[in-house]
Amino acid sequence: MIARIFILLVMAIVLPDIYIYRRYLRRRTDLKALVLRLWWLPCLLMTAYTIGLSVIQDFAPRHTAWLNVYLFLIGLIVVPKALFALCSVAGLLARRLLKTRHNWGNFVGIVVAVGAVCILIIGSVVGLKESVVRRVDITFSDLPANFDGYRIAMFTDVHAGSIDATMLERAMESINDMSPDAIVFTGDLMNMWPDELDRYTHLFSSLKAKDGVFSILGNHDYCVYAVLDEQKKLETEADLRQREADYGWTLLRNESRTIRRGADSLVIAGEENGGRKPFPQKSDIMKTLRGINPESFVVLLQHDPSAWRRYILPSSSVQLTLSGHTHGGQVSVFGFRPTQLTGSEDCGLYDEGGRKLYVSTGLGGFVPFRFGVPPEVVLITLHREK
Repeated sequence: MIARIFILLVMAIVLPDIYIYRRYLRRRTDLKALVLRLWWLPCLLMTAYTIGLSVIQDFAPRHTAWLNVYLFLIGLIVVPKALFALCSVAGLLARRLLKTRHNWGNFVGIVVAVGAVCILIIGSVVGLKESVVRRVDITFSDLPANFDGYRIAMFTDVHAGSIDATMLERAMESINDMSPDAIVFTGDLMNMWPDELDRYTHLFSSLKAKDGVFSILGNHDYCVYAVLDEQKKLETEADLRQREADYGWTLLRNESRTIRRGADSLVIAGEENGGRKPFPQKSDIMKTLRGINPESFVVLLQHDPSAWRRYILPSSSVQLTLSGHTHGGQVSVFGFRPTQLTGSEDCGLYDEGGRKLYVSTGLGGFVPFRFGVPPEVVLITLHREK
């Protein structure tokens, strides 16, 4: 992970320090030489930390605490200085163009830097602790009559290696308290290794629903973030699949199951991950829907919501698709989420000609941080149009 953006990180660490030192500190006669030298200490330490993480072959260290501490320090030390420097440079240019006396960019930079630190602390400490239950009612004209009021509890993106354990326990309890007809999990149970799940076996095994618990795999569940030979990768994937079976879940890998209520039926289908590169592309919509009556009502589980417009809408008649993957960007400031820049469907309910997609922001994330996008479990209630 760090190696991929090593140059950008070093520039972000070093260049703001050079600018601030040359512009505001170098000529300060009231500062002792030792104080001026100490200015460079955080820069040197962060550069060394960056070099240390960049030599790791895997996407992240086996013990992700090393990465989490690093990212927190980046947010605490590097980002505020970088934001201040950018605002200061912009203010300097504005002062010269407008021929004003003051560089108002410095004031803006201080405010923005302080705001960034506040967001970091709240998102790292408070935002991870409390999950919400989001209740979503969705109406279809072709929902079978006996499934009017059918309740699906949905959760996604646990990322067990970095999730808050107490919050996860409360979230699993809230799912059982819903007494849903079915429970679905839409991928990314782990970060990198199946043994991250050891401490949560009792929680996942406790999930109960009338028609069962259905799951699919997300991009992190394919062991693509560790450098492994092909045999070891297959063994690791098989370990995860066995764990889900031991929980009592039905893992759907480009396949489906039919649920019946009297003479009516509803299909829950599950695709393997269908993401854009560099994410795994293992989905097969034709195989997933093989043998299903074209008039059947289908709830499709697909981890990556970008698949909805890319091939689910044009290649099938699936009425409802449930996805995760985006985490809603994990941060929302004044309604802006970074994932809005990369996809048109990143959070919430979407409708295209009566066919629906719901994208959950999930419970966890590879990086443990949430600001304005709380962890969520979702209770979806299906209604038949009157």
